[in-house]
Amino acid sequence: MKNHTFFWFILPSLVTMMLFIAMPIGSVFIQSLHIEHGAVLSEVKNCGPFGCKMEVQVDVEATAQLKEAKPLGKFNGFGTYNNRNHLALEELSQAWNDSSGWGIYFKKIYNLPFYRALAFTLTYTFVVTPLVLVLGFCIALGVNTLPKRIKGPAIFVSLLPMIVTPLIGSLILFWMIDAEGILGASLQWLFEDPNLSLKASPNLTWIMLIVYGVWHSAPFAFIIFYAGLQTVPADTIEAAMIDGASRWERTRYVIVPHLVPLIVFITLIQLMDNFRVFEPIVSFKAQANATSLSWIIYNDLAGGEGSFFGSAGATSVLTILGVAVLLIPVLFRTWRDFKGKVV
Repeated sequence: MKNHTFFWFILPSLVTMMLFIAMPIGSVFIQSLHIEHGAVLSEVKNCGPFGCKMEVQVDVEATAQLKEAKPLGKFNGFGTYNNRNHLALEELSQAWNDSSGWGIYFKKIYNLPFYRALAFTLTYTFVVTPLVLVLGFCIALGVNTLPKRIKGPAIFVSLLPMIVTPLIGSLILFWMIDAEGILGASLQWLFEDPNLSLKASPNLTWIMLIVYGVWHSAPFAFIIFYAGLQTVPADTIEAAMIDGASRWERTRYVIVPHLVPLIVFITLIQLMDNFRVFEPIVSFKAQANATSLSWIIYNDLAGGEGSFFGSAGATSVLTILGVAVLLIPVLFRTWRDFKGKVV
Protein backbone atom coordinates (compact mmCIF):
# COMPACT_ATOMS: atom_id res chain seq x y z
CA MET A 1 0.00 0.00 0.00
CA LYS A 2 1.35 3.41 -0.99
CA ASN A 3 2.05 5.99 1.71
CA HIS A 4 -0.62 8.48 0.63
CA THR A 5 -3.19 5.70 0.31
CA PHE A 6 -2.33 4.44 3.79
CA PHE A 7 -2.58 8.00 5.14
CA TRP A 8 -6.10 8.52 3.80
CA PHE A 9 -7.03 5.06 5.03
CA ILE A 10 -6.10 5.78 8.67
CA LEU A 11 -7.06 9.49 8.66
CA PRO A 12 -10.60 8.92 10.06
CA SER A 13 -9.16 6.86 12.92
CA LEU A 14 -6.52 9.50 13.65
CA VAL A 15 -9.10 12.30 13.69
CA THR A 16 -11.37 10.28 15.99
CA MET A 17 -8.51 9.54 18.36
CA MET A 18 -7.54 13.21 18.46
CA LEU A 19 -11.11 14.34 19.16
CA PHE A 20 -12.14 11.73 21.70
CA ILE A 21 -8.85 10.67 23.32
CA ALA A 22 -6.01 13.17 22.93
CA MET A 23 -8.00 16.39 23.36
CA PRO A 24 -9.95 15.24 26.48
CA ILE A 25 -6.72 14.05 28.10
CA GLY A 26 -5.06 17.37 27.28
CA SER A 27 -8.03 19.24 28.70
CA VAL A 28 -7.88 17.23 31.93
CA PHE A 29 -4.14 17.89 32.25
CA ILE A 30 -4.63 21.65 31.80
CA GLN A 31 -7.41 21.62 34.41
CA SER A 32 -5.13 19.79 36.84
CA LEU A 33 -2.73 22.75 36.76
CA HIS A 34 -5.38 25.07 38.20
CA ILE A 35 -7.19 25.31 41.52
CA GLU A 36 -10.53 26.82 42.41
CA HIS A 37 -10.74 30.56 43.07
CA GLY A 38 -11.12 31.63 46.65
CA ALA A 39 -13.87 34.02 47.64
CA VAL A 40 -13.11 37.71 47.09
CA LEU A 41 -13.27 39.50 50.45
CA SER A 42 -13.96 43.18 50.92
CA GLU A 43 -13.99 45.40 53.97
CA VAL A 44 -17.29 47.25 54.43
CA LYS A 45 -18.51 49.73 56.98
CA ASN A 46 -21.51 48.44 58.92
CA CYS A 47 -23.37 51.04 60.96
CA GLY A 48 -25.96 50.30 63.64
CA PRO A 49 -27.66 52.00 66.58
CA PHE A 50 -24.52 51.74 68.64
CA GLY A 51 -22.10 53.08 66.05
CA CYS A 52 -20.21 51.89 63.01
CA LYS A 53 -17.58 49.20 62.63
CA MET A 54 -15.59 47.67 59.78
CA GLU A 55 -16.44 44.10 58.79
CA VAL A 56 -14.98 41.70 56.22
CA GLN A 57 -17.59 40.19 53.93
CA VAL A 58 -17.59 38.07 50.80
CA ASP A 59 -17.97 40.19 47.70
CA VAL A 60 -20.38 37.99 45.74
CA GLU A 61 -20.31 40.13 42.61
CA ALA A 62 -16.51 40.34 42.47
CA THR A 63 -16.21 36.58 43.10
CA ALA A 64 -18.62 35.85 40.24
CA GLN A 65 -16.72 38.19 37.92
CA LEU A 66 -13.42 36.52 38.80
CA LYS A 67 -14.81 33.05 38.04
CA GLU A 68 -16.27 34.30 34.79
CA ALA A 69 -12.99 35.93 33.75
CA LYS A 70 -10.90 32.85 34.66
CA PRO A 71 -13.18 29.79 34.50
CA LEU A 72 -10.29 27.34 34.87
CA GLY A 73 -9.41 28.80 38.22
CA LYS A 74 -6.10 30.06 39.61
CA PHE A 75 -2.94 28.63 38.05
CA ASN A 76 -1.20 26.34 40.52
CA GLY A 77 1.24 24.46 38.30
CA PHE A 78 2.17 21.06 39.72
CA GLY A 79 1.28 22.16 43.24
CA THR A 80 -1.85 20.01 43.21
CA TYR A 81 0.18 16.93 42.33
CA ASN A 82 2.41 17.50 45.34
CA ASN A 83 -0.21 18.30 47.98
CA ARG A 84 -1.22 15.94 50.77
CA ASN A 85 -4.13 14.48 48.80
CA HIS A 86 -1.90 13.31 45.95
CA LEU A 87 1.81 12.46 45.77
CA ALA A 88 2.54 14.19 49.10
CA LEU A 89 6.32 14.22 48.61
CA GLU A 90 6.94 16.38 51.66
CA GLU A 91 4.82 14.10 53.85
CA LEU A 92 6.69 11.06 52.53
CA SER A 93 10.02 12.63 53.37
CA GLN A 94 8.82 13.64 56.82
CA ALA A 95 7.44 10.16 57.49
CA TRP A 96 10.77 8.62 56.48
CA ASN A 97 12.69 10.89 58.86
CA ASP A 98 10.29 10.23 61.76
CA SER A 99 9.94 6.46 61.28
CA SER A 100 12.05 3.88 63.09
CA GLY A 101 11.23 1.00 60.76
CA TRP A 102 9.59 -0.03 57.51
CA GLY A 103 6.38 -1.07 59.23
CA ILE A 104 5.79 2.34 60.78
CA TYR A 105 6.80 4.06 57.54
CA PHE A 106 4.29 2.11 55.44
CA LYS A 107 1.61 2.67 58.07
CA LYS A 108 2.12 6.43 57.81
CA ILE A 109 2.07 6.25 54.02
CA TYR A 110 -1.19 4.28 54.15
CA ASN A 111 -2.79 7.15 56.08
CA LEU A 112 -2.31 9.42 53.06
CA PRO A 113 -5.47 9.41 50.88
CA PHE A 114 -3.77 8.86 47.52
CA TYR A 115 -1.54 6.02 48.68
CA ARG A 116 -4.39 4.34 50.58
CA ALA A 117 -6.43 4.34 47.38
CA LEU A 118 -3.42 3.22 45.34
CA ALA A 119 -2.82 0.28 47.71
CA PHE A 120 -6.34 -1.07 47.19
CA THR A 121 -6.28 -0.34 43.45
CA LEU A 122 -3.04 -2.28 42.93
CA THR A 123 -4.16 -5.13 45.18
CA TYR A 124 -7.46 -5.41 43.34
CA THR A 125 -5.75 -5.28 39.93
CA PHE A 126 -3.01 -7.83 40.62
CA VAL A 127 -5.33 -10.30 42.38
CA VAL A 128 -8.41 -10.09 40.17
CA THR A 129 -6.58 -10.13 36.82
CA PRO A 130 -4.81 -13.53 37.16
CA LEU A 131 -7.83 -15.09 38.87
CA VAL A 132 -10.06 -13.98 35.98
CA LEU A 133 -7.63 -15.45 33.45
CA VAL A 134 -7.41 -18.80 35.24
CA LEU A 135 -11.12 -19.10 36.07
CA GLY A 136 -12.23 -17.99 32.60
CA PHE A 137 -9.88 -20.51 30.97
CA CYS A 138 -11.06 -23.34 33.22
CA ILE A 139 -14.73 -22.57 32.51
CA ALA A 140 -14.00 -22.45 28.77
CA LEU A 141 -12.27 -25.85 28.90
CA GLY A 142 -15.14 -27.34 30.89
CA VAL A 143 -17.89 -25.97 28.63
CA ASN A 144 -15.96 -27.02 25.52
CA THR A 145 -16.06 -30.67 26.64
CA LEU A 146 -19.82 -30.72 27.29
CA PRO A 147 -22.23 -32.45 24.91
CA LYS A 148 -23.68 -30.15 22.24
CA ARG A 149 -27.14 -30.54 23.75
CA ILE A 150 -26.27 -28.67 26.94
CA LYS A 151 -23.53 -26.35 25.64
CA GLY A 152 -25.99 -23.57 24.84
CA PRO A 153 -27.59 -23.39 28.31
CA ALA A 154 -24.15 -23.72 29.94
CA ILE A 155 -22.80 -20.79 27.92
CA PHE A 156 -25.86 -18.69 28.78
CA VAL A 157 -25.51 -19.38 32.51
CA SER A 158 -21.76 -18.67 32.37
CA LEU A 159 -22.39 -15.27 30.77
CA LEU A 160 -25.04 -14.10 33.26
CA PRO A 161 -22.62 -12.16 35.53
CA MET A 162 -21.39 -10.15 32.54
CA ILE A 163 -24.95 -9.44 31.35
CA VAL A 164 -25.95 -7.95 34.70
CA THR A 165 -25.14 -4.25 35.02
CA PRO A 166 -22.04 -3.84 37.27
CA LEU A 167 -23.85 -1.52 39.67
CA ILE A 168 -26.83 -3.87 39.98
CA GLY A 169 -24.61 -6.92 40.36
CA SER A 170 -22.58 -5.37 43.15
CA LEU A 171 -25.76 -4.19 44.89
CA ILE A 172 -27.12 -7.75 44.82
CA LEU A 173 -23.95 -9.08 46.42
CA PHE A 174 -24.03 -6.20 48.92
CA TRP A 175 -27.51 -7.25 50.05
CA MET A 176 -26.44 -10.90 50.21
CA ILE A 177 -23.56 -10.17 52.61
CA ASP A 178 -25.75 -8.06 54.90
CA ALA A 179 -26.40 -9.46 58.38
CA GLU A 180 -29.89 -10.40 57.19
CA GLY A 181 -28.70 -11.62 53.78
CA ILE A 182 -28.05 -15.24 52.89
CA LEU A 183 -24.25 -14.97 52.89
CA GLY A 184 -23.98 -12.76 55.98
CA ALA A 185 -26.40 -14.87 58.03
CA SER A 186 -24.72 -18.10 56.90
CA LEU A 187 -21.28 -16.88 57.98
CA GLN A 188 -22.64 -15.80 61.37
CA TRP A 189 -24.15 -19.26 61.83
CA LEU A 190 -21.00 -21.02 60.60
CA PHE A 191 -18.64 -19.14 62.92
CA GLU A 192 -21.21 -18.90 65.71
CA ASP A 193 -20.66 -15.16 65.93
CA PRO A 194 -23.85 -13.03 65.69
CA ASN A 195 -21.74 -9.88 65.53
CA LEU A 196 -19.67 -10.97 62.51
CA SER A 197 -20.02 -8.38 59.76
CA LEU A 198 -18.38 -8.49 56.34
CA LYS A 199 -18.99 -4.76 56.01
CA ALA A 200 -17.23 -3.72 59.21
CA SER A 201 -13.91 -5.49 58.65
CA PRO A 202 -11.47 -3.84 56.18
CA ASN A 203 -9.91 -7.20 55.30
CA LEU A 204 -13.29 -8.87 54.67
CA THR A 205 -14.42 -5.87 52.67
CA TRP A 206 -11.39 -6.14 50.41
CA ILE A 207 -12.01 -9.87 49.96
CA MET A 208 -15.66 -9.32 49.02
CA LEU A 209 -14.75 -6.63 46.50
CA ILE A 210 -12.17 -8.95 44.94
CA VAL A 211 -14.67 -11.82 44.86
CA TYR A 212 -17.16 -9.58 43.10
CA GLY A 213 -14.51 -8.46 40.60
CA VAL A 214 -13.66 -12.06 39.69
CA TRP A 215 -17.33 -13.05 39.50
CA HIS A 216 -18.21 -10.17 37.20
CA SER A 217 -15.17 -10.32 34.87
CA ALA A 218 -14.66 -14.08 34.50
CA PRO A 219 -17.42 -14.45 31.83
CA PHE A 220 -15.56 -12.04 29.55
CA ALA A 221 -12.41 -14.16 29.73
CA PHE A 222 -14.51 -17.30 29.33
CA ILE A 223 -16.19 -16.24 26.09
CA ILE A 224 -12.88 -15.11 24.55
CA PHE A 225 -11.12 -18.33 25.50
CA TYR A 226 -14.08 -20.43 24.37
CA ALA A 227 -13.99 -18.77 20.95
CA GLY A 228 -10.24 -19.37 20.80
CA LEU A 229 -10.66 -23.06 21.63
CA GLN A 230 -12.74 -23.47 18.49
CA THR A 231 -9.68 -22.48 16.42
CA VAL A 232 -7.27 -25.02 17.94
CA PRO A 233 -6.20 -27.35 15.07
CA ALA A 234 -7.87 -30.74 15.52
CA ASP A 235 -4.99 -32.44 13.71
CA THR A 236 -2.52 -31.17 16.31
CA ILE A 237 -4.69 -32.43 19.16
CA GLU A 238 -5.10 -35.83 17.50
CA ALA A 239 -1.35 -36.07 16.90
CA ALA A 240 -0.67 -35.31 20.55
CA MET A 241 -3.17 -37.98 21.62
CA ILE A 242 -1.53 -40.54 19.32
CA ASP A 243 1.84 -39.68 20.89
CA GLY A 244 0.35 -40.51 24.28
CA ALA A 245 -0.01 -36.95 25.64
CA SER A 246 -2.34 -36.70 28.62
CA ARG A 247 -5.14 -34.13 28.85
CA TRP A 248 -2.95 -31.91 31.03
CA GLU A 249 -0.03 -32.16 28.56
CA ARG A 250 -2.28 -31.36 25.60
CA THR A 251 -3.60 -28.33 27.46
CA ARG A 252 -0.15 -27.13 28.49
CA TYR A 253 1.81 -27.74 25.29
CA VAL A 254 -0.83 -27.36 22.59
CA ILE A 255 -3.83 -25.31 23.73
CA VAL A 256 -2.15 -22.69 25.94
CA PRO A 257 0.57 -21.74 23.35
CA HIS A 258 -2.16 -21.44 20.73
CA LEU A 259 -4.15 -19.06 22.98
CA VAL A 260 -1.21 -16.81 23.97
CA PRO A 261 -2.42 -13.85 21.81
CA LEU A 262 -5.83 -14.07 23.49
CA ILE A 263 -4.21 -14.25 26.93
CA VAL A 264 -2.31 -11.05 26.15
CA PHE A 265 -5.48 -9.37 24.89
CA ILE A 266 -7.53 -10.31 27.96
CA THR A 267 -4.68 -9.23 30.25
CA LEU A 268 -4.59 -5.79 28.61
CA ILE A 269 -8.35 -5.33 28.96
CA GLN A 270 -8.43 -6.57 32.55
CA LEU A 271 -5.50 -4.41 33.66
CA MET A 272 -7.22 -1.30 32.32
CA ASP A 273 -10.65 -2.20 33.74
CA ASN A 274 -9.43 -3.35 37.15
CA PHE A 275 -7.18 -0.33 37.67
CA ARG A 276 -10.30 1.83 37.24
CA VAL A 277 -12.36 -0.09 39.84
CA PHE A 278 -15.22 2.09 41.04
CA GLU A 279 -18.75 0.60 40.92
CA PRO A 280 -18.32 -2.04 43.66
CA ILE A 281 -16.92 0.52 46.11
CA VAL A 282 -19.98 2.75 45.65
CA SER A 283 -22.46 -0.13 45.72
CA PHE A 284 -20.88 -1.75 48.78
CA LYS A 285 -20.58 1.66 50.46
CA ALA A 286 -17.03 0.52 51.20
CA GLN A 287 -15.28 3.88 51.10
CA ALA A 288 -14.58 3.68 54.84
CA ASN A 289 -12.50 0.52 54.30
CA ALA A 290 -11.51 0.66 50.64
CA THR A 291 -11.08 3.51 48.19
CA SER A 292 -9.66 3.55 44.69
CA LEU A 293 -8.21 6.22 42.43
CA SER A 294 -11.46 6.39 40.47
CA TRP A 295 -13.40 6.82 43.70
CA ILE A 296 -11.17 9.79 44.63
CA ILE A 297 -12.04 11.40 41.28
CA TYR A 298 -15.74 10.81 41.91
CA ASN A 299 -15.47 12.20 45.44
CA ASP A 300 -13.79 15.37 44.16
CA LEU A 301 -16.48 15.92 41.53
CA ALA A 302 -19.51 15.05 43.64
CA GLY A 303 -19.34 18.11 45.86
CA GLY A 304 -21.74 20.34 43.93
CA GLU A 305 -20.56 23.91 44.41
CA GLY A 306 -17.57 22.58 46.29
CA SER A 307 -16.30 20.40 43.46
CA PHE A 308 -12.52 20.21 43.17
CA PHE A 309 -11.94 20.02 39.44
CA GLY A 310 -8.17 20.58 39.67
CA SER A 311 -7.79 17.78 42.22
CA ALA A 312 -9.94 15.43 40.12
CA GLY A 313 -7.88 16.32 37.05
CA ALA A 314 -4.60 15.58 38.84
CA THR A 315 -5.87 12.20 40.05
CA SER A 316 -7.11 11.43 36.53
CA VAL A 317 -3.70 12.17 35.02
CA LEU A 318 -1.98 10.01 37.65
CA THR A 319 -4.48 7.22 36.93
CA ILE A 320 -3.71 7.40 33.21
CA LEU A 321 0.01 7.24 33.95
CA GLY A 322 -0.58 4.26 36.25
CA VAL A 323 -2.48 2.38 33.54
CA ALA A 324 0.29 3.16 31.05
CA VAL A 325 2.95 1.79 33.42
CA LEU A 326 0.96 -1.42 33.92
CA LEU A 327 0.50 -1.91 30.18
CA ILE A 328 4.13 -1.30 29.19
CA PRO A 329 5.39 -4.85 30.00
CA VAL A 330 2.50 -6.49 28.13
CA LEU A 331 2.82 -4.16 25.15
CA PHE A 332 6.59 -4.65 25.07
CA ARG A 333 6.14 -8.43 25.00
CA THR A 334 3.60 -8.12 22.19
CA TRP A 335 5.93 -5.87 20.20
CA ARG A 336 8.87 -8.23 20.74
CA ASP A 337 6.86 -11.25 19.61
CA PHE A 338 5.58 -9.38 16.57
CA LYS A 339 9.09 -8.22 15.69
CA GLY A 340 10.36 -11.77 15.99
CA LYS A 341 7.68 -13.06 13.63
CA VAL A 342 8.37 -10.32 11.08
CA VAL A 343 12.10 -11.05 11.11
